Amino acid sequence: MNAEQIFAQIKQKRSFLCIGLDTDIQKIPRNLIDTSDPVFAFNKEIIDHTHDLAVAYKPNLAFYESLGAEGLVSLDKTVKYLREKCPEVFIIADAKRGDIGNTSNLYARTFFDHFDFDAVTVAPYMGEDSVKPFMTYLDKWVIVLALTSNKGAFDFQFIEDKETGDKLFETVLKTSQKWGNTDNMMYVVGATKAEKLKEIRNIVPDHFLLVPGVGAQGGSLQEVAKYGMNQQCGLLVNSSRGIIYASDGIDFAEAARTQAEAVQLEMEELLLEANLI
Repeated sequence: MNAEQIFAQIKQKRSFLCIGLDTDIQKIPRNLIDTSDPVFAFNKEIIDHTHDLAVAYKPNLAFYESLGAEGLVSLDKTVKYLREKCPEVFIIADAKRGDIGNTSNLYARTFFDHFDFDAVTVAPYMGEDSVKPFMTYLDKWVIVLALTSNKGAFDFQFIEDKETGDKLFETVLKTSQKWGNTDNMMYVVGATKAEKLKEIRNIVPDHFLLVPGVGAQGGSLQEVAKYGMNQQCGLLVNSSRGIIYASDGIDFAEAARTQAEAVQLEMEELLLEANLI
């Protein structure tokens, strides 16, 4: 899937919503606990009720790995169900991997060969050889951590190079563009740092940005669109808890759809204002 195909889906669904499948066994409705695979049962209902509103889904690996082998089975079933139910959607492994070259090669094999994800989030701080192995897969994407939404982002990501004046996240953006292109590389930019999106767009005007932090983390969708949207929209805005945990009762899937619809309608207005649909 290339950038044009992602944009085509955005126009068709009038949405740039990514739904994070951060499925916590301790938070899913109790009526699912006695099913053979509660995590997959929860994900299936969320997907069934929201797939016409979302252009992407993003399982966070920590929620599945915490359950051991059973969690990875649930993850595998979830990805396969997405391929079957809505083959047009973009599926992101929120794994934040990044290691020496031969290890990154095995991570790439895990997410692209075994699980058939479209993209994986990667930490770039070990440099080019930790990222490039993911790019040997045609039609797959690397999503590089650039500026994250957590408070600890200020510990390192804003350290300034005294010679160039660039902050560390700006150096990451500038250097990593030499490794890939706009059809195989995106960047993670947290919605809680929306004011920085204008600066980021000056460095990477044409790349897609994966933007977490809208919803439960308090990021503003309006500000993200104002500073981050480009001529292909260029945004995948993620909401996890605000959608999938809208209710903890038996109506959880209907409540998730209601929340997703509200976000999609706001996104549709923003796309119309930008003359993109």
